[in-house]
Amino acid sequence: MVRGKTQMKRIENAASRQVTFSKRRNGLLKKAFELSVLCDAEVALIIFSPRGKLYEFSSSSMSKTIERYEKREKDNIGINNKLAAVDQNTQNVKEDAQSMAKKIELLEISKQKLLGKGLEPCSLNELNQLETNLEQSLSRIRERKNLLFRQQIEKLKQEEKRLKEENAKLRQTCGMNPSPWSTSTEEETMEVETELFIGPPERRRIQNP
Repeated sequence: MVRGKTQMKRIENAASRQVTFSKRRNGLLKKAFELSVLCDAEVALIIFSPRGKLYEFSSSSMSKTIERYEKREKDNIGINNKLAAVDQNTQNVKEDAQSMAKKIELLEISKQKLLGKGLEPCSLNELNQLETNLEQSLSRIRERKNLLFRQQIEKLKQEEKRLKEENAKLRQTCGMNPSPWSTSTEEETMEVETELFIGPPERRRIQNP
Protein backbone atom coordinates (compact mmCIF):
# COMPACT_ATOMS: atom_id res chain seq x y z
CA MET A 1 0.00 0.00 0.00
CA VAL A 2 1.15 3.50 -0.80
CA ARG A 3 1.74 5.57 2.27
CA GLY A 4 -0.27 8.75 2.23
CA LYS A 5 1.31 12.17 2.73
CA THR A 6 1.07 13.42 6.28
CA GLN A 7 -0.49 16.81 6.69
CA MET A 8 1.66 19.30 8.59
CA LYS A 9 -0.69 20.17 11.43
CA ARG A 10 -1.15 19.22 15.05
CA ILE A 11 -2.38 15.67 15.61
CA GLU A 12 -5.52 15.91 17.67
CA ASN A 13 -5.56 12.30 18.95
CA ALA A 14 -3.29 12.08 22.02
CA ALA A 15 -2.31 8.44 21.49
CA SER A 16 -1.46 8.96 17.83
CA ARG A 17 0.44 12.12 18.72
CA GLN A 18 2.57 10.21 21.30
CA VAL A 19 3.34 7.39 18.87
CA THR A 20 4.32 9.84 16.13
CA PHE A 21 6.55 11.74 18.56
CA SER A 22 8.40 8.60 19.65
CA LYS A 23 8.98 7.40 16.10
CA ARG A 24 10.14 10.74 14.70
CA ARG A 25 12.22 11.51 17.79
CA ASN A 26 14.19 8.29 17.34
CA GLY A 27 14.56 8.96 13.63
CA LEU A 28 15.78 12.51 14.28
CA LEU A 29 18.35 11.32 16.84
CA LYS A 30 19.54 8.66 14.37
CA LYS A 31 19.87 11.23 11.57
CA ALA A 32 21.85 13.57 13.86
CA PHE A 33 24.25 10.75 14.72
CA GLU A 34 24.70 9.78 11.06
CA LEU A 35 25.33 13.39 10.08
CA SER A 36 28.03 13.82 12.72
CA VAL A 37 29.81 10.58 11.70
CA LEU A 38 29.51 10.77 7.92
CA CYS A 39 30.25 14.48 7.54
CA ASP A 40 32.47 15.04 10.60
CA ALA A 41 30.08 17.74 11.73
CA GLU A 42 29.59 19.05 15.23
CA VAL A 43 25.95 18.29 16.01
CA ALA A 44 23.94 19.04 19.14
CA LEU A 45 20.27 18.12 19.32
CA ILE A 46 17.86 19.07 22.15
CA ILE A 47 14.26 17.81 22.28
CA PHE A 48 11.58 18.49 24.90
CA SER A 49 8.54 16.23 24.84
CA PRO A 50 5.02 17.64 25.26
CA ARG A 51 5.29 16.65 28.93
CA GLY A 52 8.62 18.44 29.35
CA LYS A 53 10.94 15.42 29.23
CA LEU A 54 14.41 16.17 27.79
CA TYR A 55 16.07 14.18 25.01
CA GLU A 56 19.45 15.26 23.67
CA PHE A 57 22.34 14.22 21.47
CA SER A 58 25.79 15.77 21.07
CA SER A 59 28.63 14.61 18.88
CA SER A 60 31.21 16.13 21.24
CA SER A 61 30.18 18.18 24.28
CA MET A 62 26.77 19.79 24.64
CA SER A 63 28.06 22.70 26.78
CA LYS A 64 30.95 23.47 24.38
CA THR A 65 28.62 23.32 21.40
CA ILE A 66 26.18 25.67 23.12
CA GLU A 67 29.02 28.09 24.01
CA ARG A 68 30.19 28.03 20.43
CA TYR A 69 26.66 28.68 19.25
CA GLU A 70 26.23 31.62 21.67
CA LYS A 71 29.54 33.15 20.59
CA ARG A 72 28.54 32.86 16.96
CA GLU A 73 25.19 34.47 17.73
CA LYS A 74 26.92 37.40 19.44
CA ASP A 75 29.20 37.82 16.45
CA ASN A 76 26.21 37.69 14.12
CA ILE A 77 24.39 40.25 16.24
CA GLY A 78 27.44 42.53 16.12
CA ILE A 79 27.70 42.14 12.36
CA ASN A 80 23.98 42.75 11.94
CA ASN A 81 24.23 45.87 14.11
CA LYS A 82 27.14 47.14 12.04
CA LEU A 83 25.23 46.44 8.83
CA ALA A 84 22.20 48.23 10.23
CA ALA A 85 24.39 51.20 11.22
CA VAL A 86 25.91 51.25 7.71
CA ASP A 87 22.45 51.13 6.17
CA GLN A 88 21.30 53.95 8.42
CA ASN A 89 24.36 56.04 7.56
CA THR A 90 23.78 55.36 3.88
CA GLN A 91 20.18 56.48 4.22
CA ASN A 92 21.28 59.62 6.06
CA VAL A 93 23.84 60.37 3.34
CA LYS A 94 21.17 59.96 0.66
CA GLU A 95 18.83 62.28 2.51
CA ASP A 96 21.61 64.84 3.02
CA ALA A 97 22.52 64.62 -0.66
CA GLN A 98 18.91 65.21 -1.69
CA SER A 99 18.62 68.14 0.70
CA MET A 100 21.89 69.62 -0.58
CA ALA A 101 20.77 69.22 -4.19
CA LYS A 102 17.55 71.06 -3.37
CA LYS A 103 19.48 73.88 -1.69
CA ILE A 104 21.83 74.15 -4.66
CA GLU A 105 18.86 74.36 -6.99
CA LEU A 106 17.30 77.17 -4.92
CA LEU A 107 20.63 79.02 -4.78
CA GLU A 108 20.99 78.73 -8.55
CA ILE A 109 17.48 80.16 -9.03
CA SER A 110 18.30 83.02 -6.63
CA LYS A 111 21.57 83.67 -8.48
CA GLN A 112 19.78 83.87 -11.82
CA LYS A 113 17.30 86.35 -10.35
CA LEU A 114 20.14 88.52 -9.02
CA LEU A 115 21.57 88.54 -12.55
CA GLY A 116 18.22 89.70 -13.88
CA LYS A 117 17.27 86.37 -15.44
CA GLY A 118 14.18 84.26 -14.94
CA LEU A 119 12.14 87.13 -13.47
CA GLU A 120 8.97 86.34 -15.38
CA PRO A 121 7.33 84.20 -12.64
CA CYS A 122 8.19 86.77 -9.92
CA SER A 123 5.42 88.85 -8.41
CA LEU A 124 5.68 92.56 -7.65
CA ASN A 125 6.46 91.89 -3.99
CA GLU A 126 9.22 89.47 -4.94
CA LEU A 127 10.73 92.02 -7.33
CA ASN A 128 10.63 94.71 -4.63
CA GLN A 129 12.33 92.36 -2.20
CA LEU A 130 14.94 91.49 -4.80
CA GLU A 131 15.60 95.19 -5.44
CA THR A 132 15.98 95.83 -1.71
CA ASN A 133 18.45 92.95 -1.39
CA LEU A 134 20.51 94.30 -4.27
CA GLU A 135 20.62 97.80 -2.76
CA GLN A 136 21.74 96.39 0.58
CA SER A 137 24.42 94.32 -1.15
CA LEU A 138 25.69 97.36 -3.05
CA SER A 139 25.79 99.36 0.17
CA ARG A 140 27.91 96.71 1.89
CA ILE A 141 30.18 96.48 -1.16
CA ARG A 142 30.77 100.26 -1.13
CA GLU A 143 31.49 100.21 2.60
CA ARG A 144 34.04 97.47 2.15
CA LYS A 145 35.58 99.24 -0.82
CA ASN A 146 35.92 102.54 1.08
CA LEU A 147 37.44 100.72 4.03
CA LEU A 148 40.11 99.18 1.79
CA PHE A 149 40.84 102.59 0.26
CA ARG A 150 41.31 104.14 3.72
CA GLN A 151 43.57 101.30 4.78
CA GLN A 152 45.72 101.69 1.68
CA ILE A 153 45.99 105.46 2.16
CA GLU A 154 46.95 105.01 5.80
CA LYS A 155 49.55 102.44 4.81
CA LEU A 156 51.04 104.80 2.22
CA LYS A 157 51.18 107.61 4.79
CA GLN A 158 53.00 105.40 7.27
CA GLU A 159 55.44 104.31 4.59
CA GLU A 160 56.10 107.94 3.60
CA LYS A 161 56.64 108.90 7.23
CA ARG A 162 59.06 106.03 7.71
CA LEU A 163 61.08 107.01 4.63
CA LYS A 164 61.32 110.62 5.83
CA GLU A 165 62.52 109.52 9.25
CA GLU A 166 65.11 107.22 7.73
CA ASN A 167 66.28 110.00 5.41
CA ALA A 168 66.61 112.44 8.31
CA LYS A 169 68.61 109.91 10.35
CA LEU A 170 70.87 109.26 7.38
CA ARG A 171 71.60 112.99 6.93
CA GLN A 172 72.38 113.40 10.62
CA THR A 173 74.70 110.38 10.60
CA CYS A 174 76.65 111.35 7.45
CA GLY A 175 76.54 115.17 7.88
CA MET A 176 75.00 115.57 4.48
CA ASN A 177 73.38 118.72 3.10
CA PRO A 178 69.64 118.78 2.74
CA SER A 179 68.65 116.18 0.24
CA PRO A 180 67.03 117.03 -3.03
CA TRP A 181 63.78 115.62 -1.50
CA SER A 182 63.61 118.51 0.94
CA THR A 183 60.57 120.69 0.53
CA SER A 184 62.56 123.99 0.73
CA THR A 185 64.99 124.08 -2.21
CA GLU A 186 66.74 127.13 -3.55
CA GLU A 187 67.62 127.47 -7.16
CA GLU A 188 70.08 130.01 -8.48
CA THR A 189 69.34 131.41 -11.86
CA MET A 190 71.66 133.47 -13.96
CA GLU A 191 70.32 135.93 -16.40
CA VAL A 192 72.44 136.66 -19.49
CA GLU A 193 71.67 139.79 -21.38
CA THR A 194 72.52 139.89 -25.04
CA GLU A 195 72.05 142.62 -27.58
CA LEU A 196 70.94 141.46 -30.93
CA PHE A 197 70.24 143.93 -33.73
CA ILE A 198 68.69 142.91 -36.98
CA GLY A 199 68.80 145.32 -39.92
CA PRO A 200 71.27 147.43 -42.00
CA PRO A 201 74.26 148.81 -40.13
CA GLU A 202 73.96 152.37 -38.97
CA ARG A 203 76.26 154.94 -40.41
CA ARG A 204 78.43 156.51 -37.78
CA ARG A 205 80.11 159.76 -38.16
CA ILE A 206 83.78 159.70 -37.70
CA GLN A 207 84.88 162.85 -36.06
CA ASN A 208 88.30 164.03 -36.84
CA PRO A 209 90.35 164.71 -33.84
